[in-house]
Amino acid sequence: MYPVNRHGPRLALREITANDVDGVLDIYGSNEATAHLSFPPRSRDEVEKVVAWARSTAAATPRAEYALAVTERDTGELVGFVRLAMDPHQPAGATFGFALRPDLWGIGYGSETVRLVLTLGFDDLSLHRIWGARSPLNEASARTMLKAGMTEEGRIREHIRKNGQWRDSIVHAILDREWKVEKDRDLPSP
Repeated sequence: MYPVNRHGPRLALREITANDVDGVLDIYGSNEATAHLSFPPRSRDEVEKVVAWARSTAAATPRAEYALAVTERDTGELVGFVRLAMDPHQPAGATFGFALRPDLWGIGYGSETVRLVLTLGFDDLSLHRIWGARSPLNEASARTMLKAGMTEEGRIREHIRKNGQWRDSIVHAILDREWKVEKDRDLPSP
C-alpha cells in the first residue's frame, strides 16, 4: 500500500519525505525520547540514514515495512515516528513501535497514534495480530497501549541490549476481532 495517508481527530500518518530529517532528529536525537527505546540517541547522520531507509522500504513490493511520519493535522508539523513491520514468522501479523516528541507527551497524541497504526494494520492491510514491546519502566507507553485496546501479554526476558545492559520487554498485542470492537469506541481523552 502506497502512499499511506491516514487521519485521526488531531493527527495524521503519512509517508516519510527527505524533508523530515529535522523532525525525526527532534525525536531520535533526544535523550528523553529514546530513554525507553531500544537504541541510544542518534546523530544527524544516523537519522538521515533512517529517513533514507524509510523511503526505500515504501517502494518495496510487496511492502513489509511502514515507517511513517506522525503529523499534526492542522499544521502538518512532524510530531512522531511510527513503524509497522510485517512479521515473517507470523502470517498476517506485524510488530509496531512509536515515538513522539517529548514536549507533546501527556496530551493524548500517543493513544491517537497507536489507534491510527492499528487502523492501518487491521482496516487497510487486513492483519490478524499486531504487537509491540515496551520497556518495563515505560508506564506511559503501557497506559497508551491499554487505552488503544491492546492486552499486556507478558515479558520477554533480556530482549534488548542497550548501553551494554540487557533489558526485558513487555509485550502488548491486539487481534483483529478485538479491534473490530475497539475501533468503535471514542478516542479516550488525555
